[in-house]
Amino acid sequence: MEDEIEFLIDGTKEAMDKAVKHLEKQLANIRAGKASPSMVGSVVVDYYGSPTPLNQVANVNTPDGMTISIQPWEKSLIPEIEKGIQVANLGFNPQNNGESVIINVPPLTEERRKELAKQAKAEAEEAKVVVRNDRKNANNDLKKLDISEDLQKNLEEEIQEMTDNHIAKIDRIFAQKEKEIMTV
Repeated sequence: MEDEIEFLIDGTKEAMDKAVKHLEKQLANIRAGKASPSMVGSVVVDYYGSPTPLNQVANVNTPDGMTISIQPWEKSLIPEIEKGIQVANLGFNPQNNGESVIINVPPLTEERRKELAKQAKAEAEEAKVVVRNDRKNANNDLKKLDISEDLQKNLEEEIQEMTDNHIAKIDRIFAQKEKEIMTV
């Protein structure tokens, strides 16, 4: 019986941690004004007939805060990389200098910053919903176990505390991202 309870608690914590990790990954894709290699993470290049992620055919780095430099391992891939960036519909206009592909990242307008902050808030709210659903599932699973009411109450309180901690963590992550987005 004790193993089942421990398994339930550990599984719930793991599920809540996954929700937080997913939020962090989603927020990393929201650009906050400065260039980052993750901004072209979704670009797929046609590499000899097979779709391949950009980071597997080129080095992607940021020489400064407003530029992304993509250095292909084979110069013949430059047109394919440019096409991949266009197809990914990221709002960038790639240029090439014969050696590499360069993307100038335009500065964000105030309106665009507000849109990105809303998008980040929506992602945070979605993560909170997932955490609350994990709490609900854990509490439902607790009710199915043959345990005393006191033990059930204590475990429900433990699950609630875990939920509160994860929600607070989500709020901190969002506040940090919002500050990053709104900073000019």
